[in-house]
Amino acid sequence: SRMLTSITDGLLCCLTGKTTNAVGPLDSVESSDGFSFVEVKPGRILRVRHSAPSRAGTEEPEEAQPERGLVHCKRRITLYRNGQLVIENLGDAVRSEILHCHSGSGEPGSTVELELSDVTGQAPAQAPAAATTPGCGGRDAGKRRKRKPKKVVNIDCKRQITSCKGTHGDVVLFFIHGVGGSLDIWKEQLDFFSKLGYEVVAPDLAGHGCSSAPQIAAAYTFYALAEDMRAVFKRYAKKRNILIGHSYGVSFCTFLAHEYPDLVHKVIMINGGGPTALEPSLCSIFNMPTCVLHCLSPCLAWSFLKAGFARQGAKEKQLLKEGNAFNVSSFVLRAMMSGQYWPEGDEVYHAELAVPVLLVHGMHDKFVPVEEDQRMAEILLIAFLKVIDEGSHMVMMECPETVNTLLHEFVLWEPEAPAGDGHG
Repeated sequence: SRMLTSITDGLLCCLTGKTTNAVGPLDSVESSDGFSFVEVKPGRILRVRHSAPSRAGTEEPEEAQPERGLVHCKRRITLYRNGQLVIENLGDAVRSEILHCHSGSGEPGSTVELELSDVTGQAPAQAPAAATTPGCGGRDAGKRRKRKPKKVVNIDCKRQITSCKGTHGDVVLFFIHGVGGSLDIWKEQLDFFSKLGYEVVAPDLAGHGCSSAPQIAAAYTFYALAEDMRAVFKRYAKKRNILIGHSYGVSFCTFLAHEYPDLVHKVIMINGGGPTALEPSLCSIFNMPTCVLHCLSPCLAWSFLKAGFARQGAKEKQLLKEGNAFNVSSFVLRAMMSGQYWPEGDEVYHAELAVPVLLVHGMHDKFVPVEEDQRMAEILLIAFLKVIDEGSHMVMMECPETVNTLLHEFVLWEPEAPAGDGHG
């Protein structure tokens, strides 16, 4: 199951006993220090850090290379009634099937990649013996095709994927934090990209940081938070937008990329796990009454420090104390954990994304196993997985230089030539 539905995930909310800074109703205003208070709904106000570099009107013209960075996405996704998922990247190259095995002696959720030799008329060089794999039933691809599928999705589109240099005025970077965090966890990234001349936007989720904290659980469902992020995105989005999410925040990036395929240019997922649908855990510690959670908050804070960081030195303790990061009430924590229900966000939903994705994983992450991000990389159409050996769940705070370099390289990346070979 996804780490966000586990007991340990909610430890992200360490220091749960502290109350969130509630903001009273007011019109959306932008202050001189880069922070805005955006009223997404009446009485529902989010703090947003927004940094837009001043431009002297000397914008660099777009390079007149219509073929550069052009990617043709052609894909068929078939979901069968037994949960089996078949993904075909259509084009000149040999197609691959990714089979999801649910039964037999194989591990649940394990995957097998099977190359179909009938596409090119010759056997592939290294075709795994999928027919004899435990848990896959030993059926050949032909018989598998004849079963009636539950759902078939076809994707056929062309995307212009270019580098996003800071001098371009049509680029915005959005940073979305996870459970128990705040926009302050992105401090190093926001400073880094702002100094490079990028426009950056980072909101506090409802009940987190300095955003208002409604005292009704319905305010913290996935759908309510997703609509908040939609409002923030629509307010600040320009022609090319890059979404960067951490943990639970990755789900909102996925949602926005799916909703606005023409506006979302690239996505960066940091320790997000998946790609299974969100579902709250029934046996979670966070189902306890709020008053009990409040009493447990010192233990949760200590546990998070142990699990969320590869090291637990003075530097890490200081990172937890700075700003409003991990300053969230017990009520908000409990509502957030029980509100993580998003059945639509399954493997098919992720496989439909035709946007380039960078997956960043901290090797010592005790919340998200690396296998989840590896599975996500298999499912996504255009994905790059980077594992940071010395990092953990809070890798962007632990290893800011490494993360900033990876993010910047991906922002500047573009395909060298048209990719009509079926990979892209």
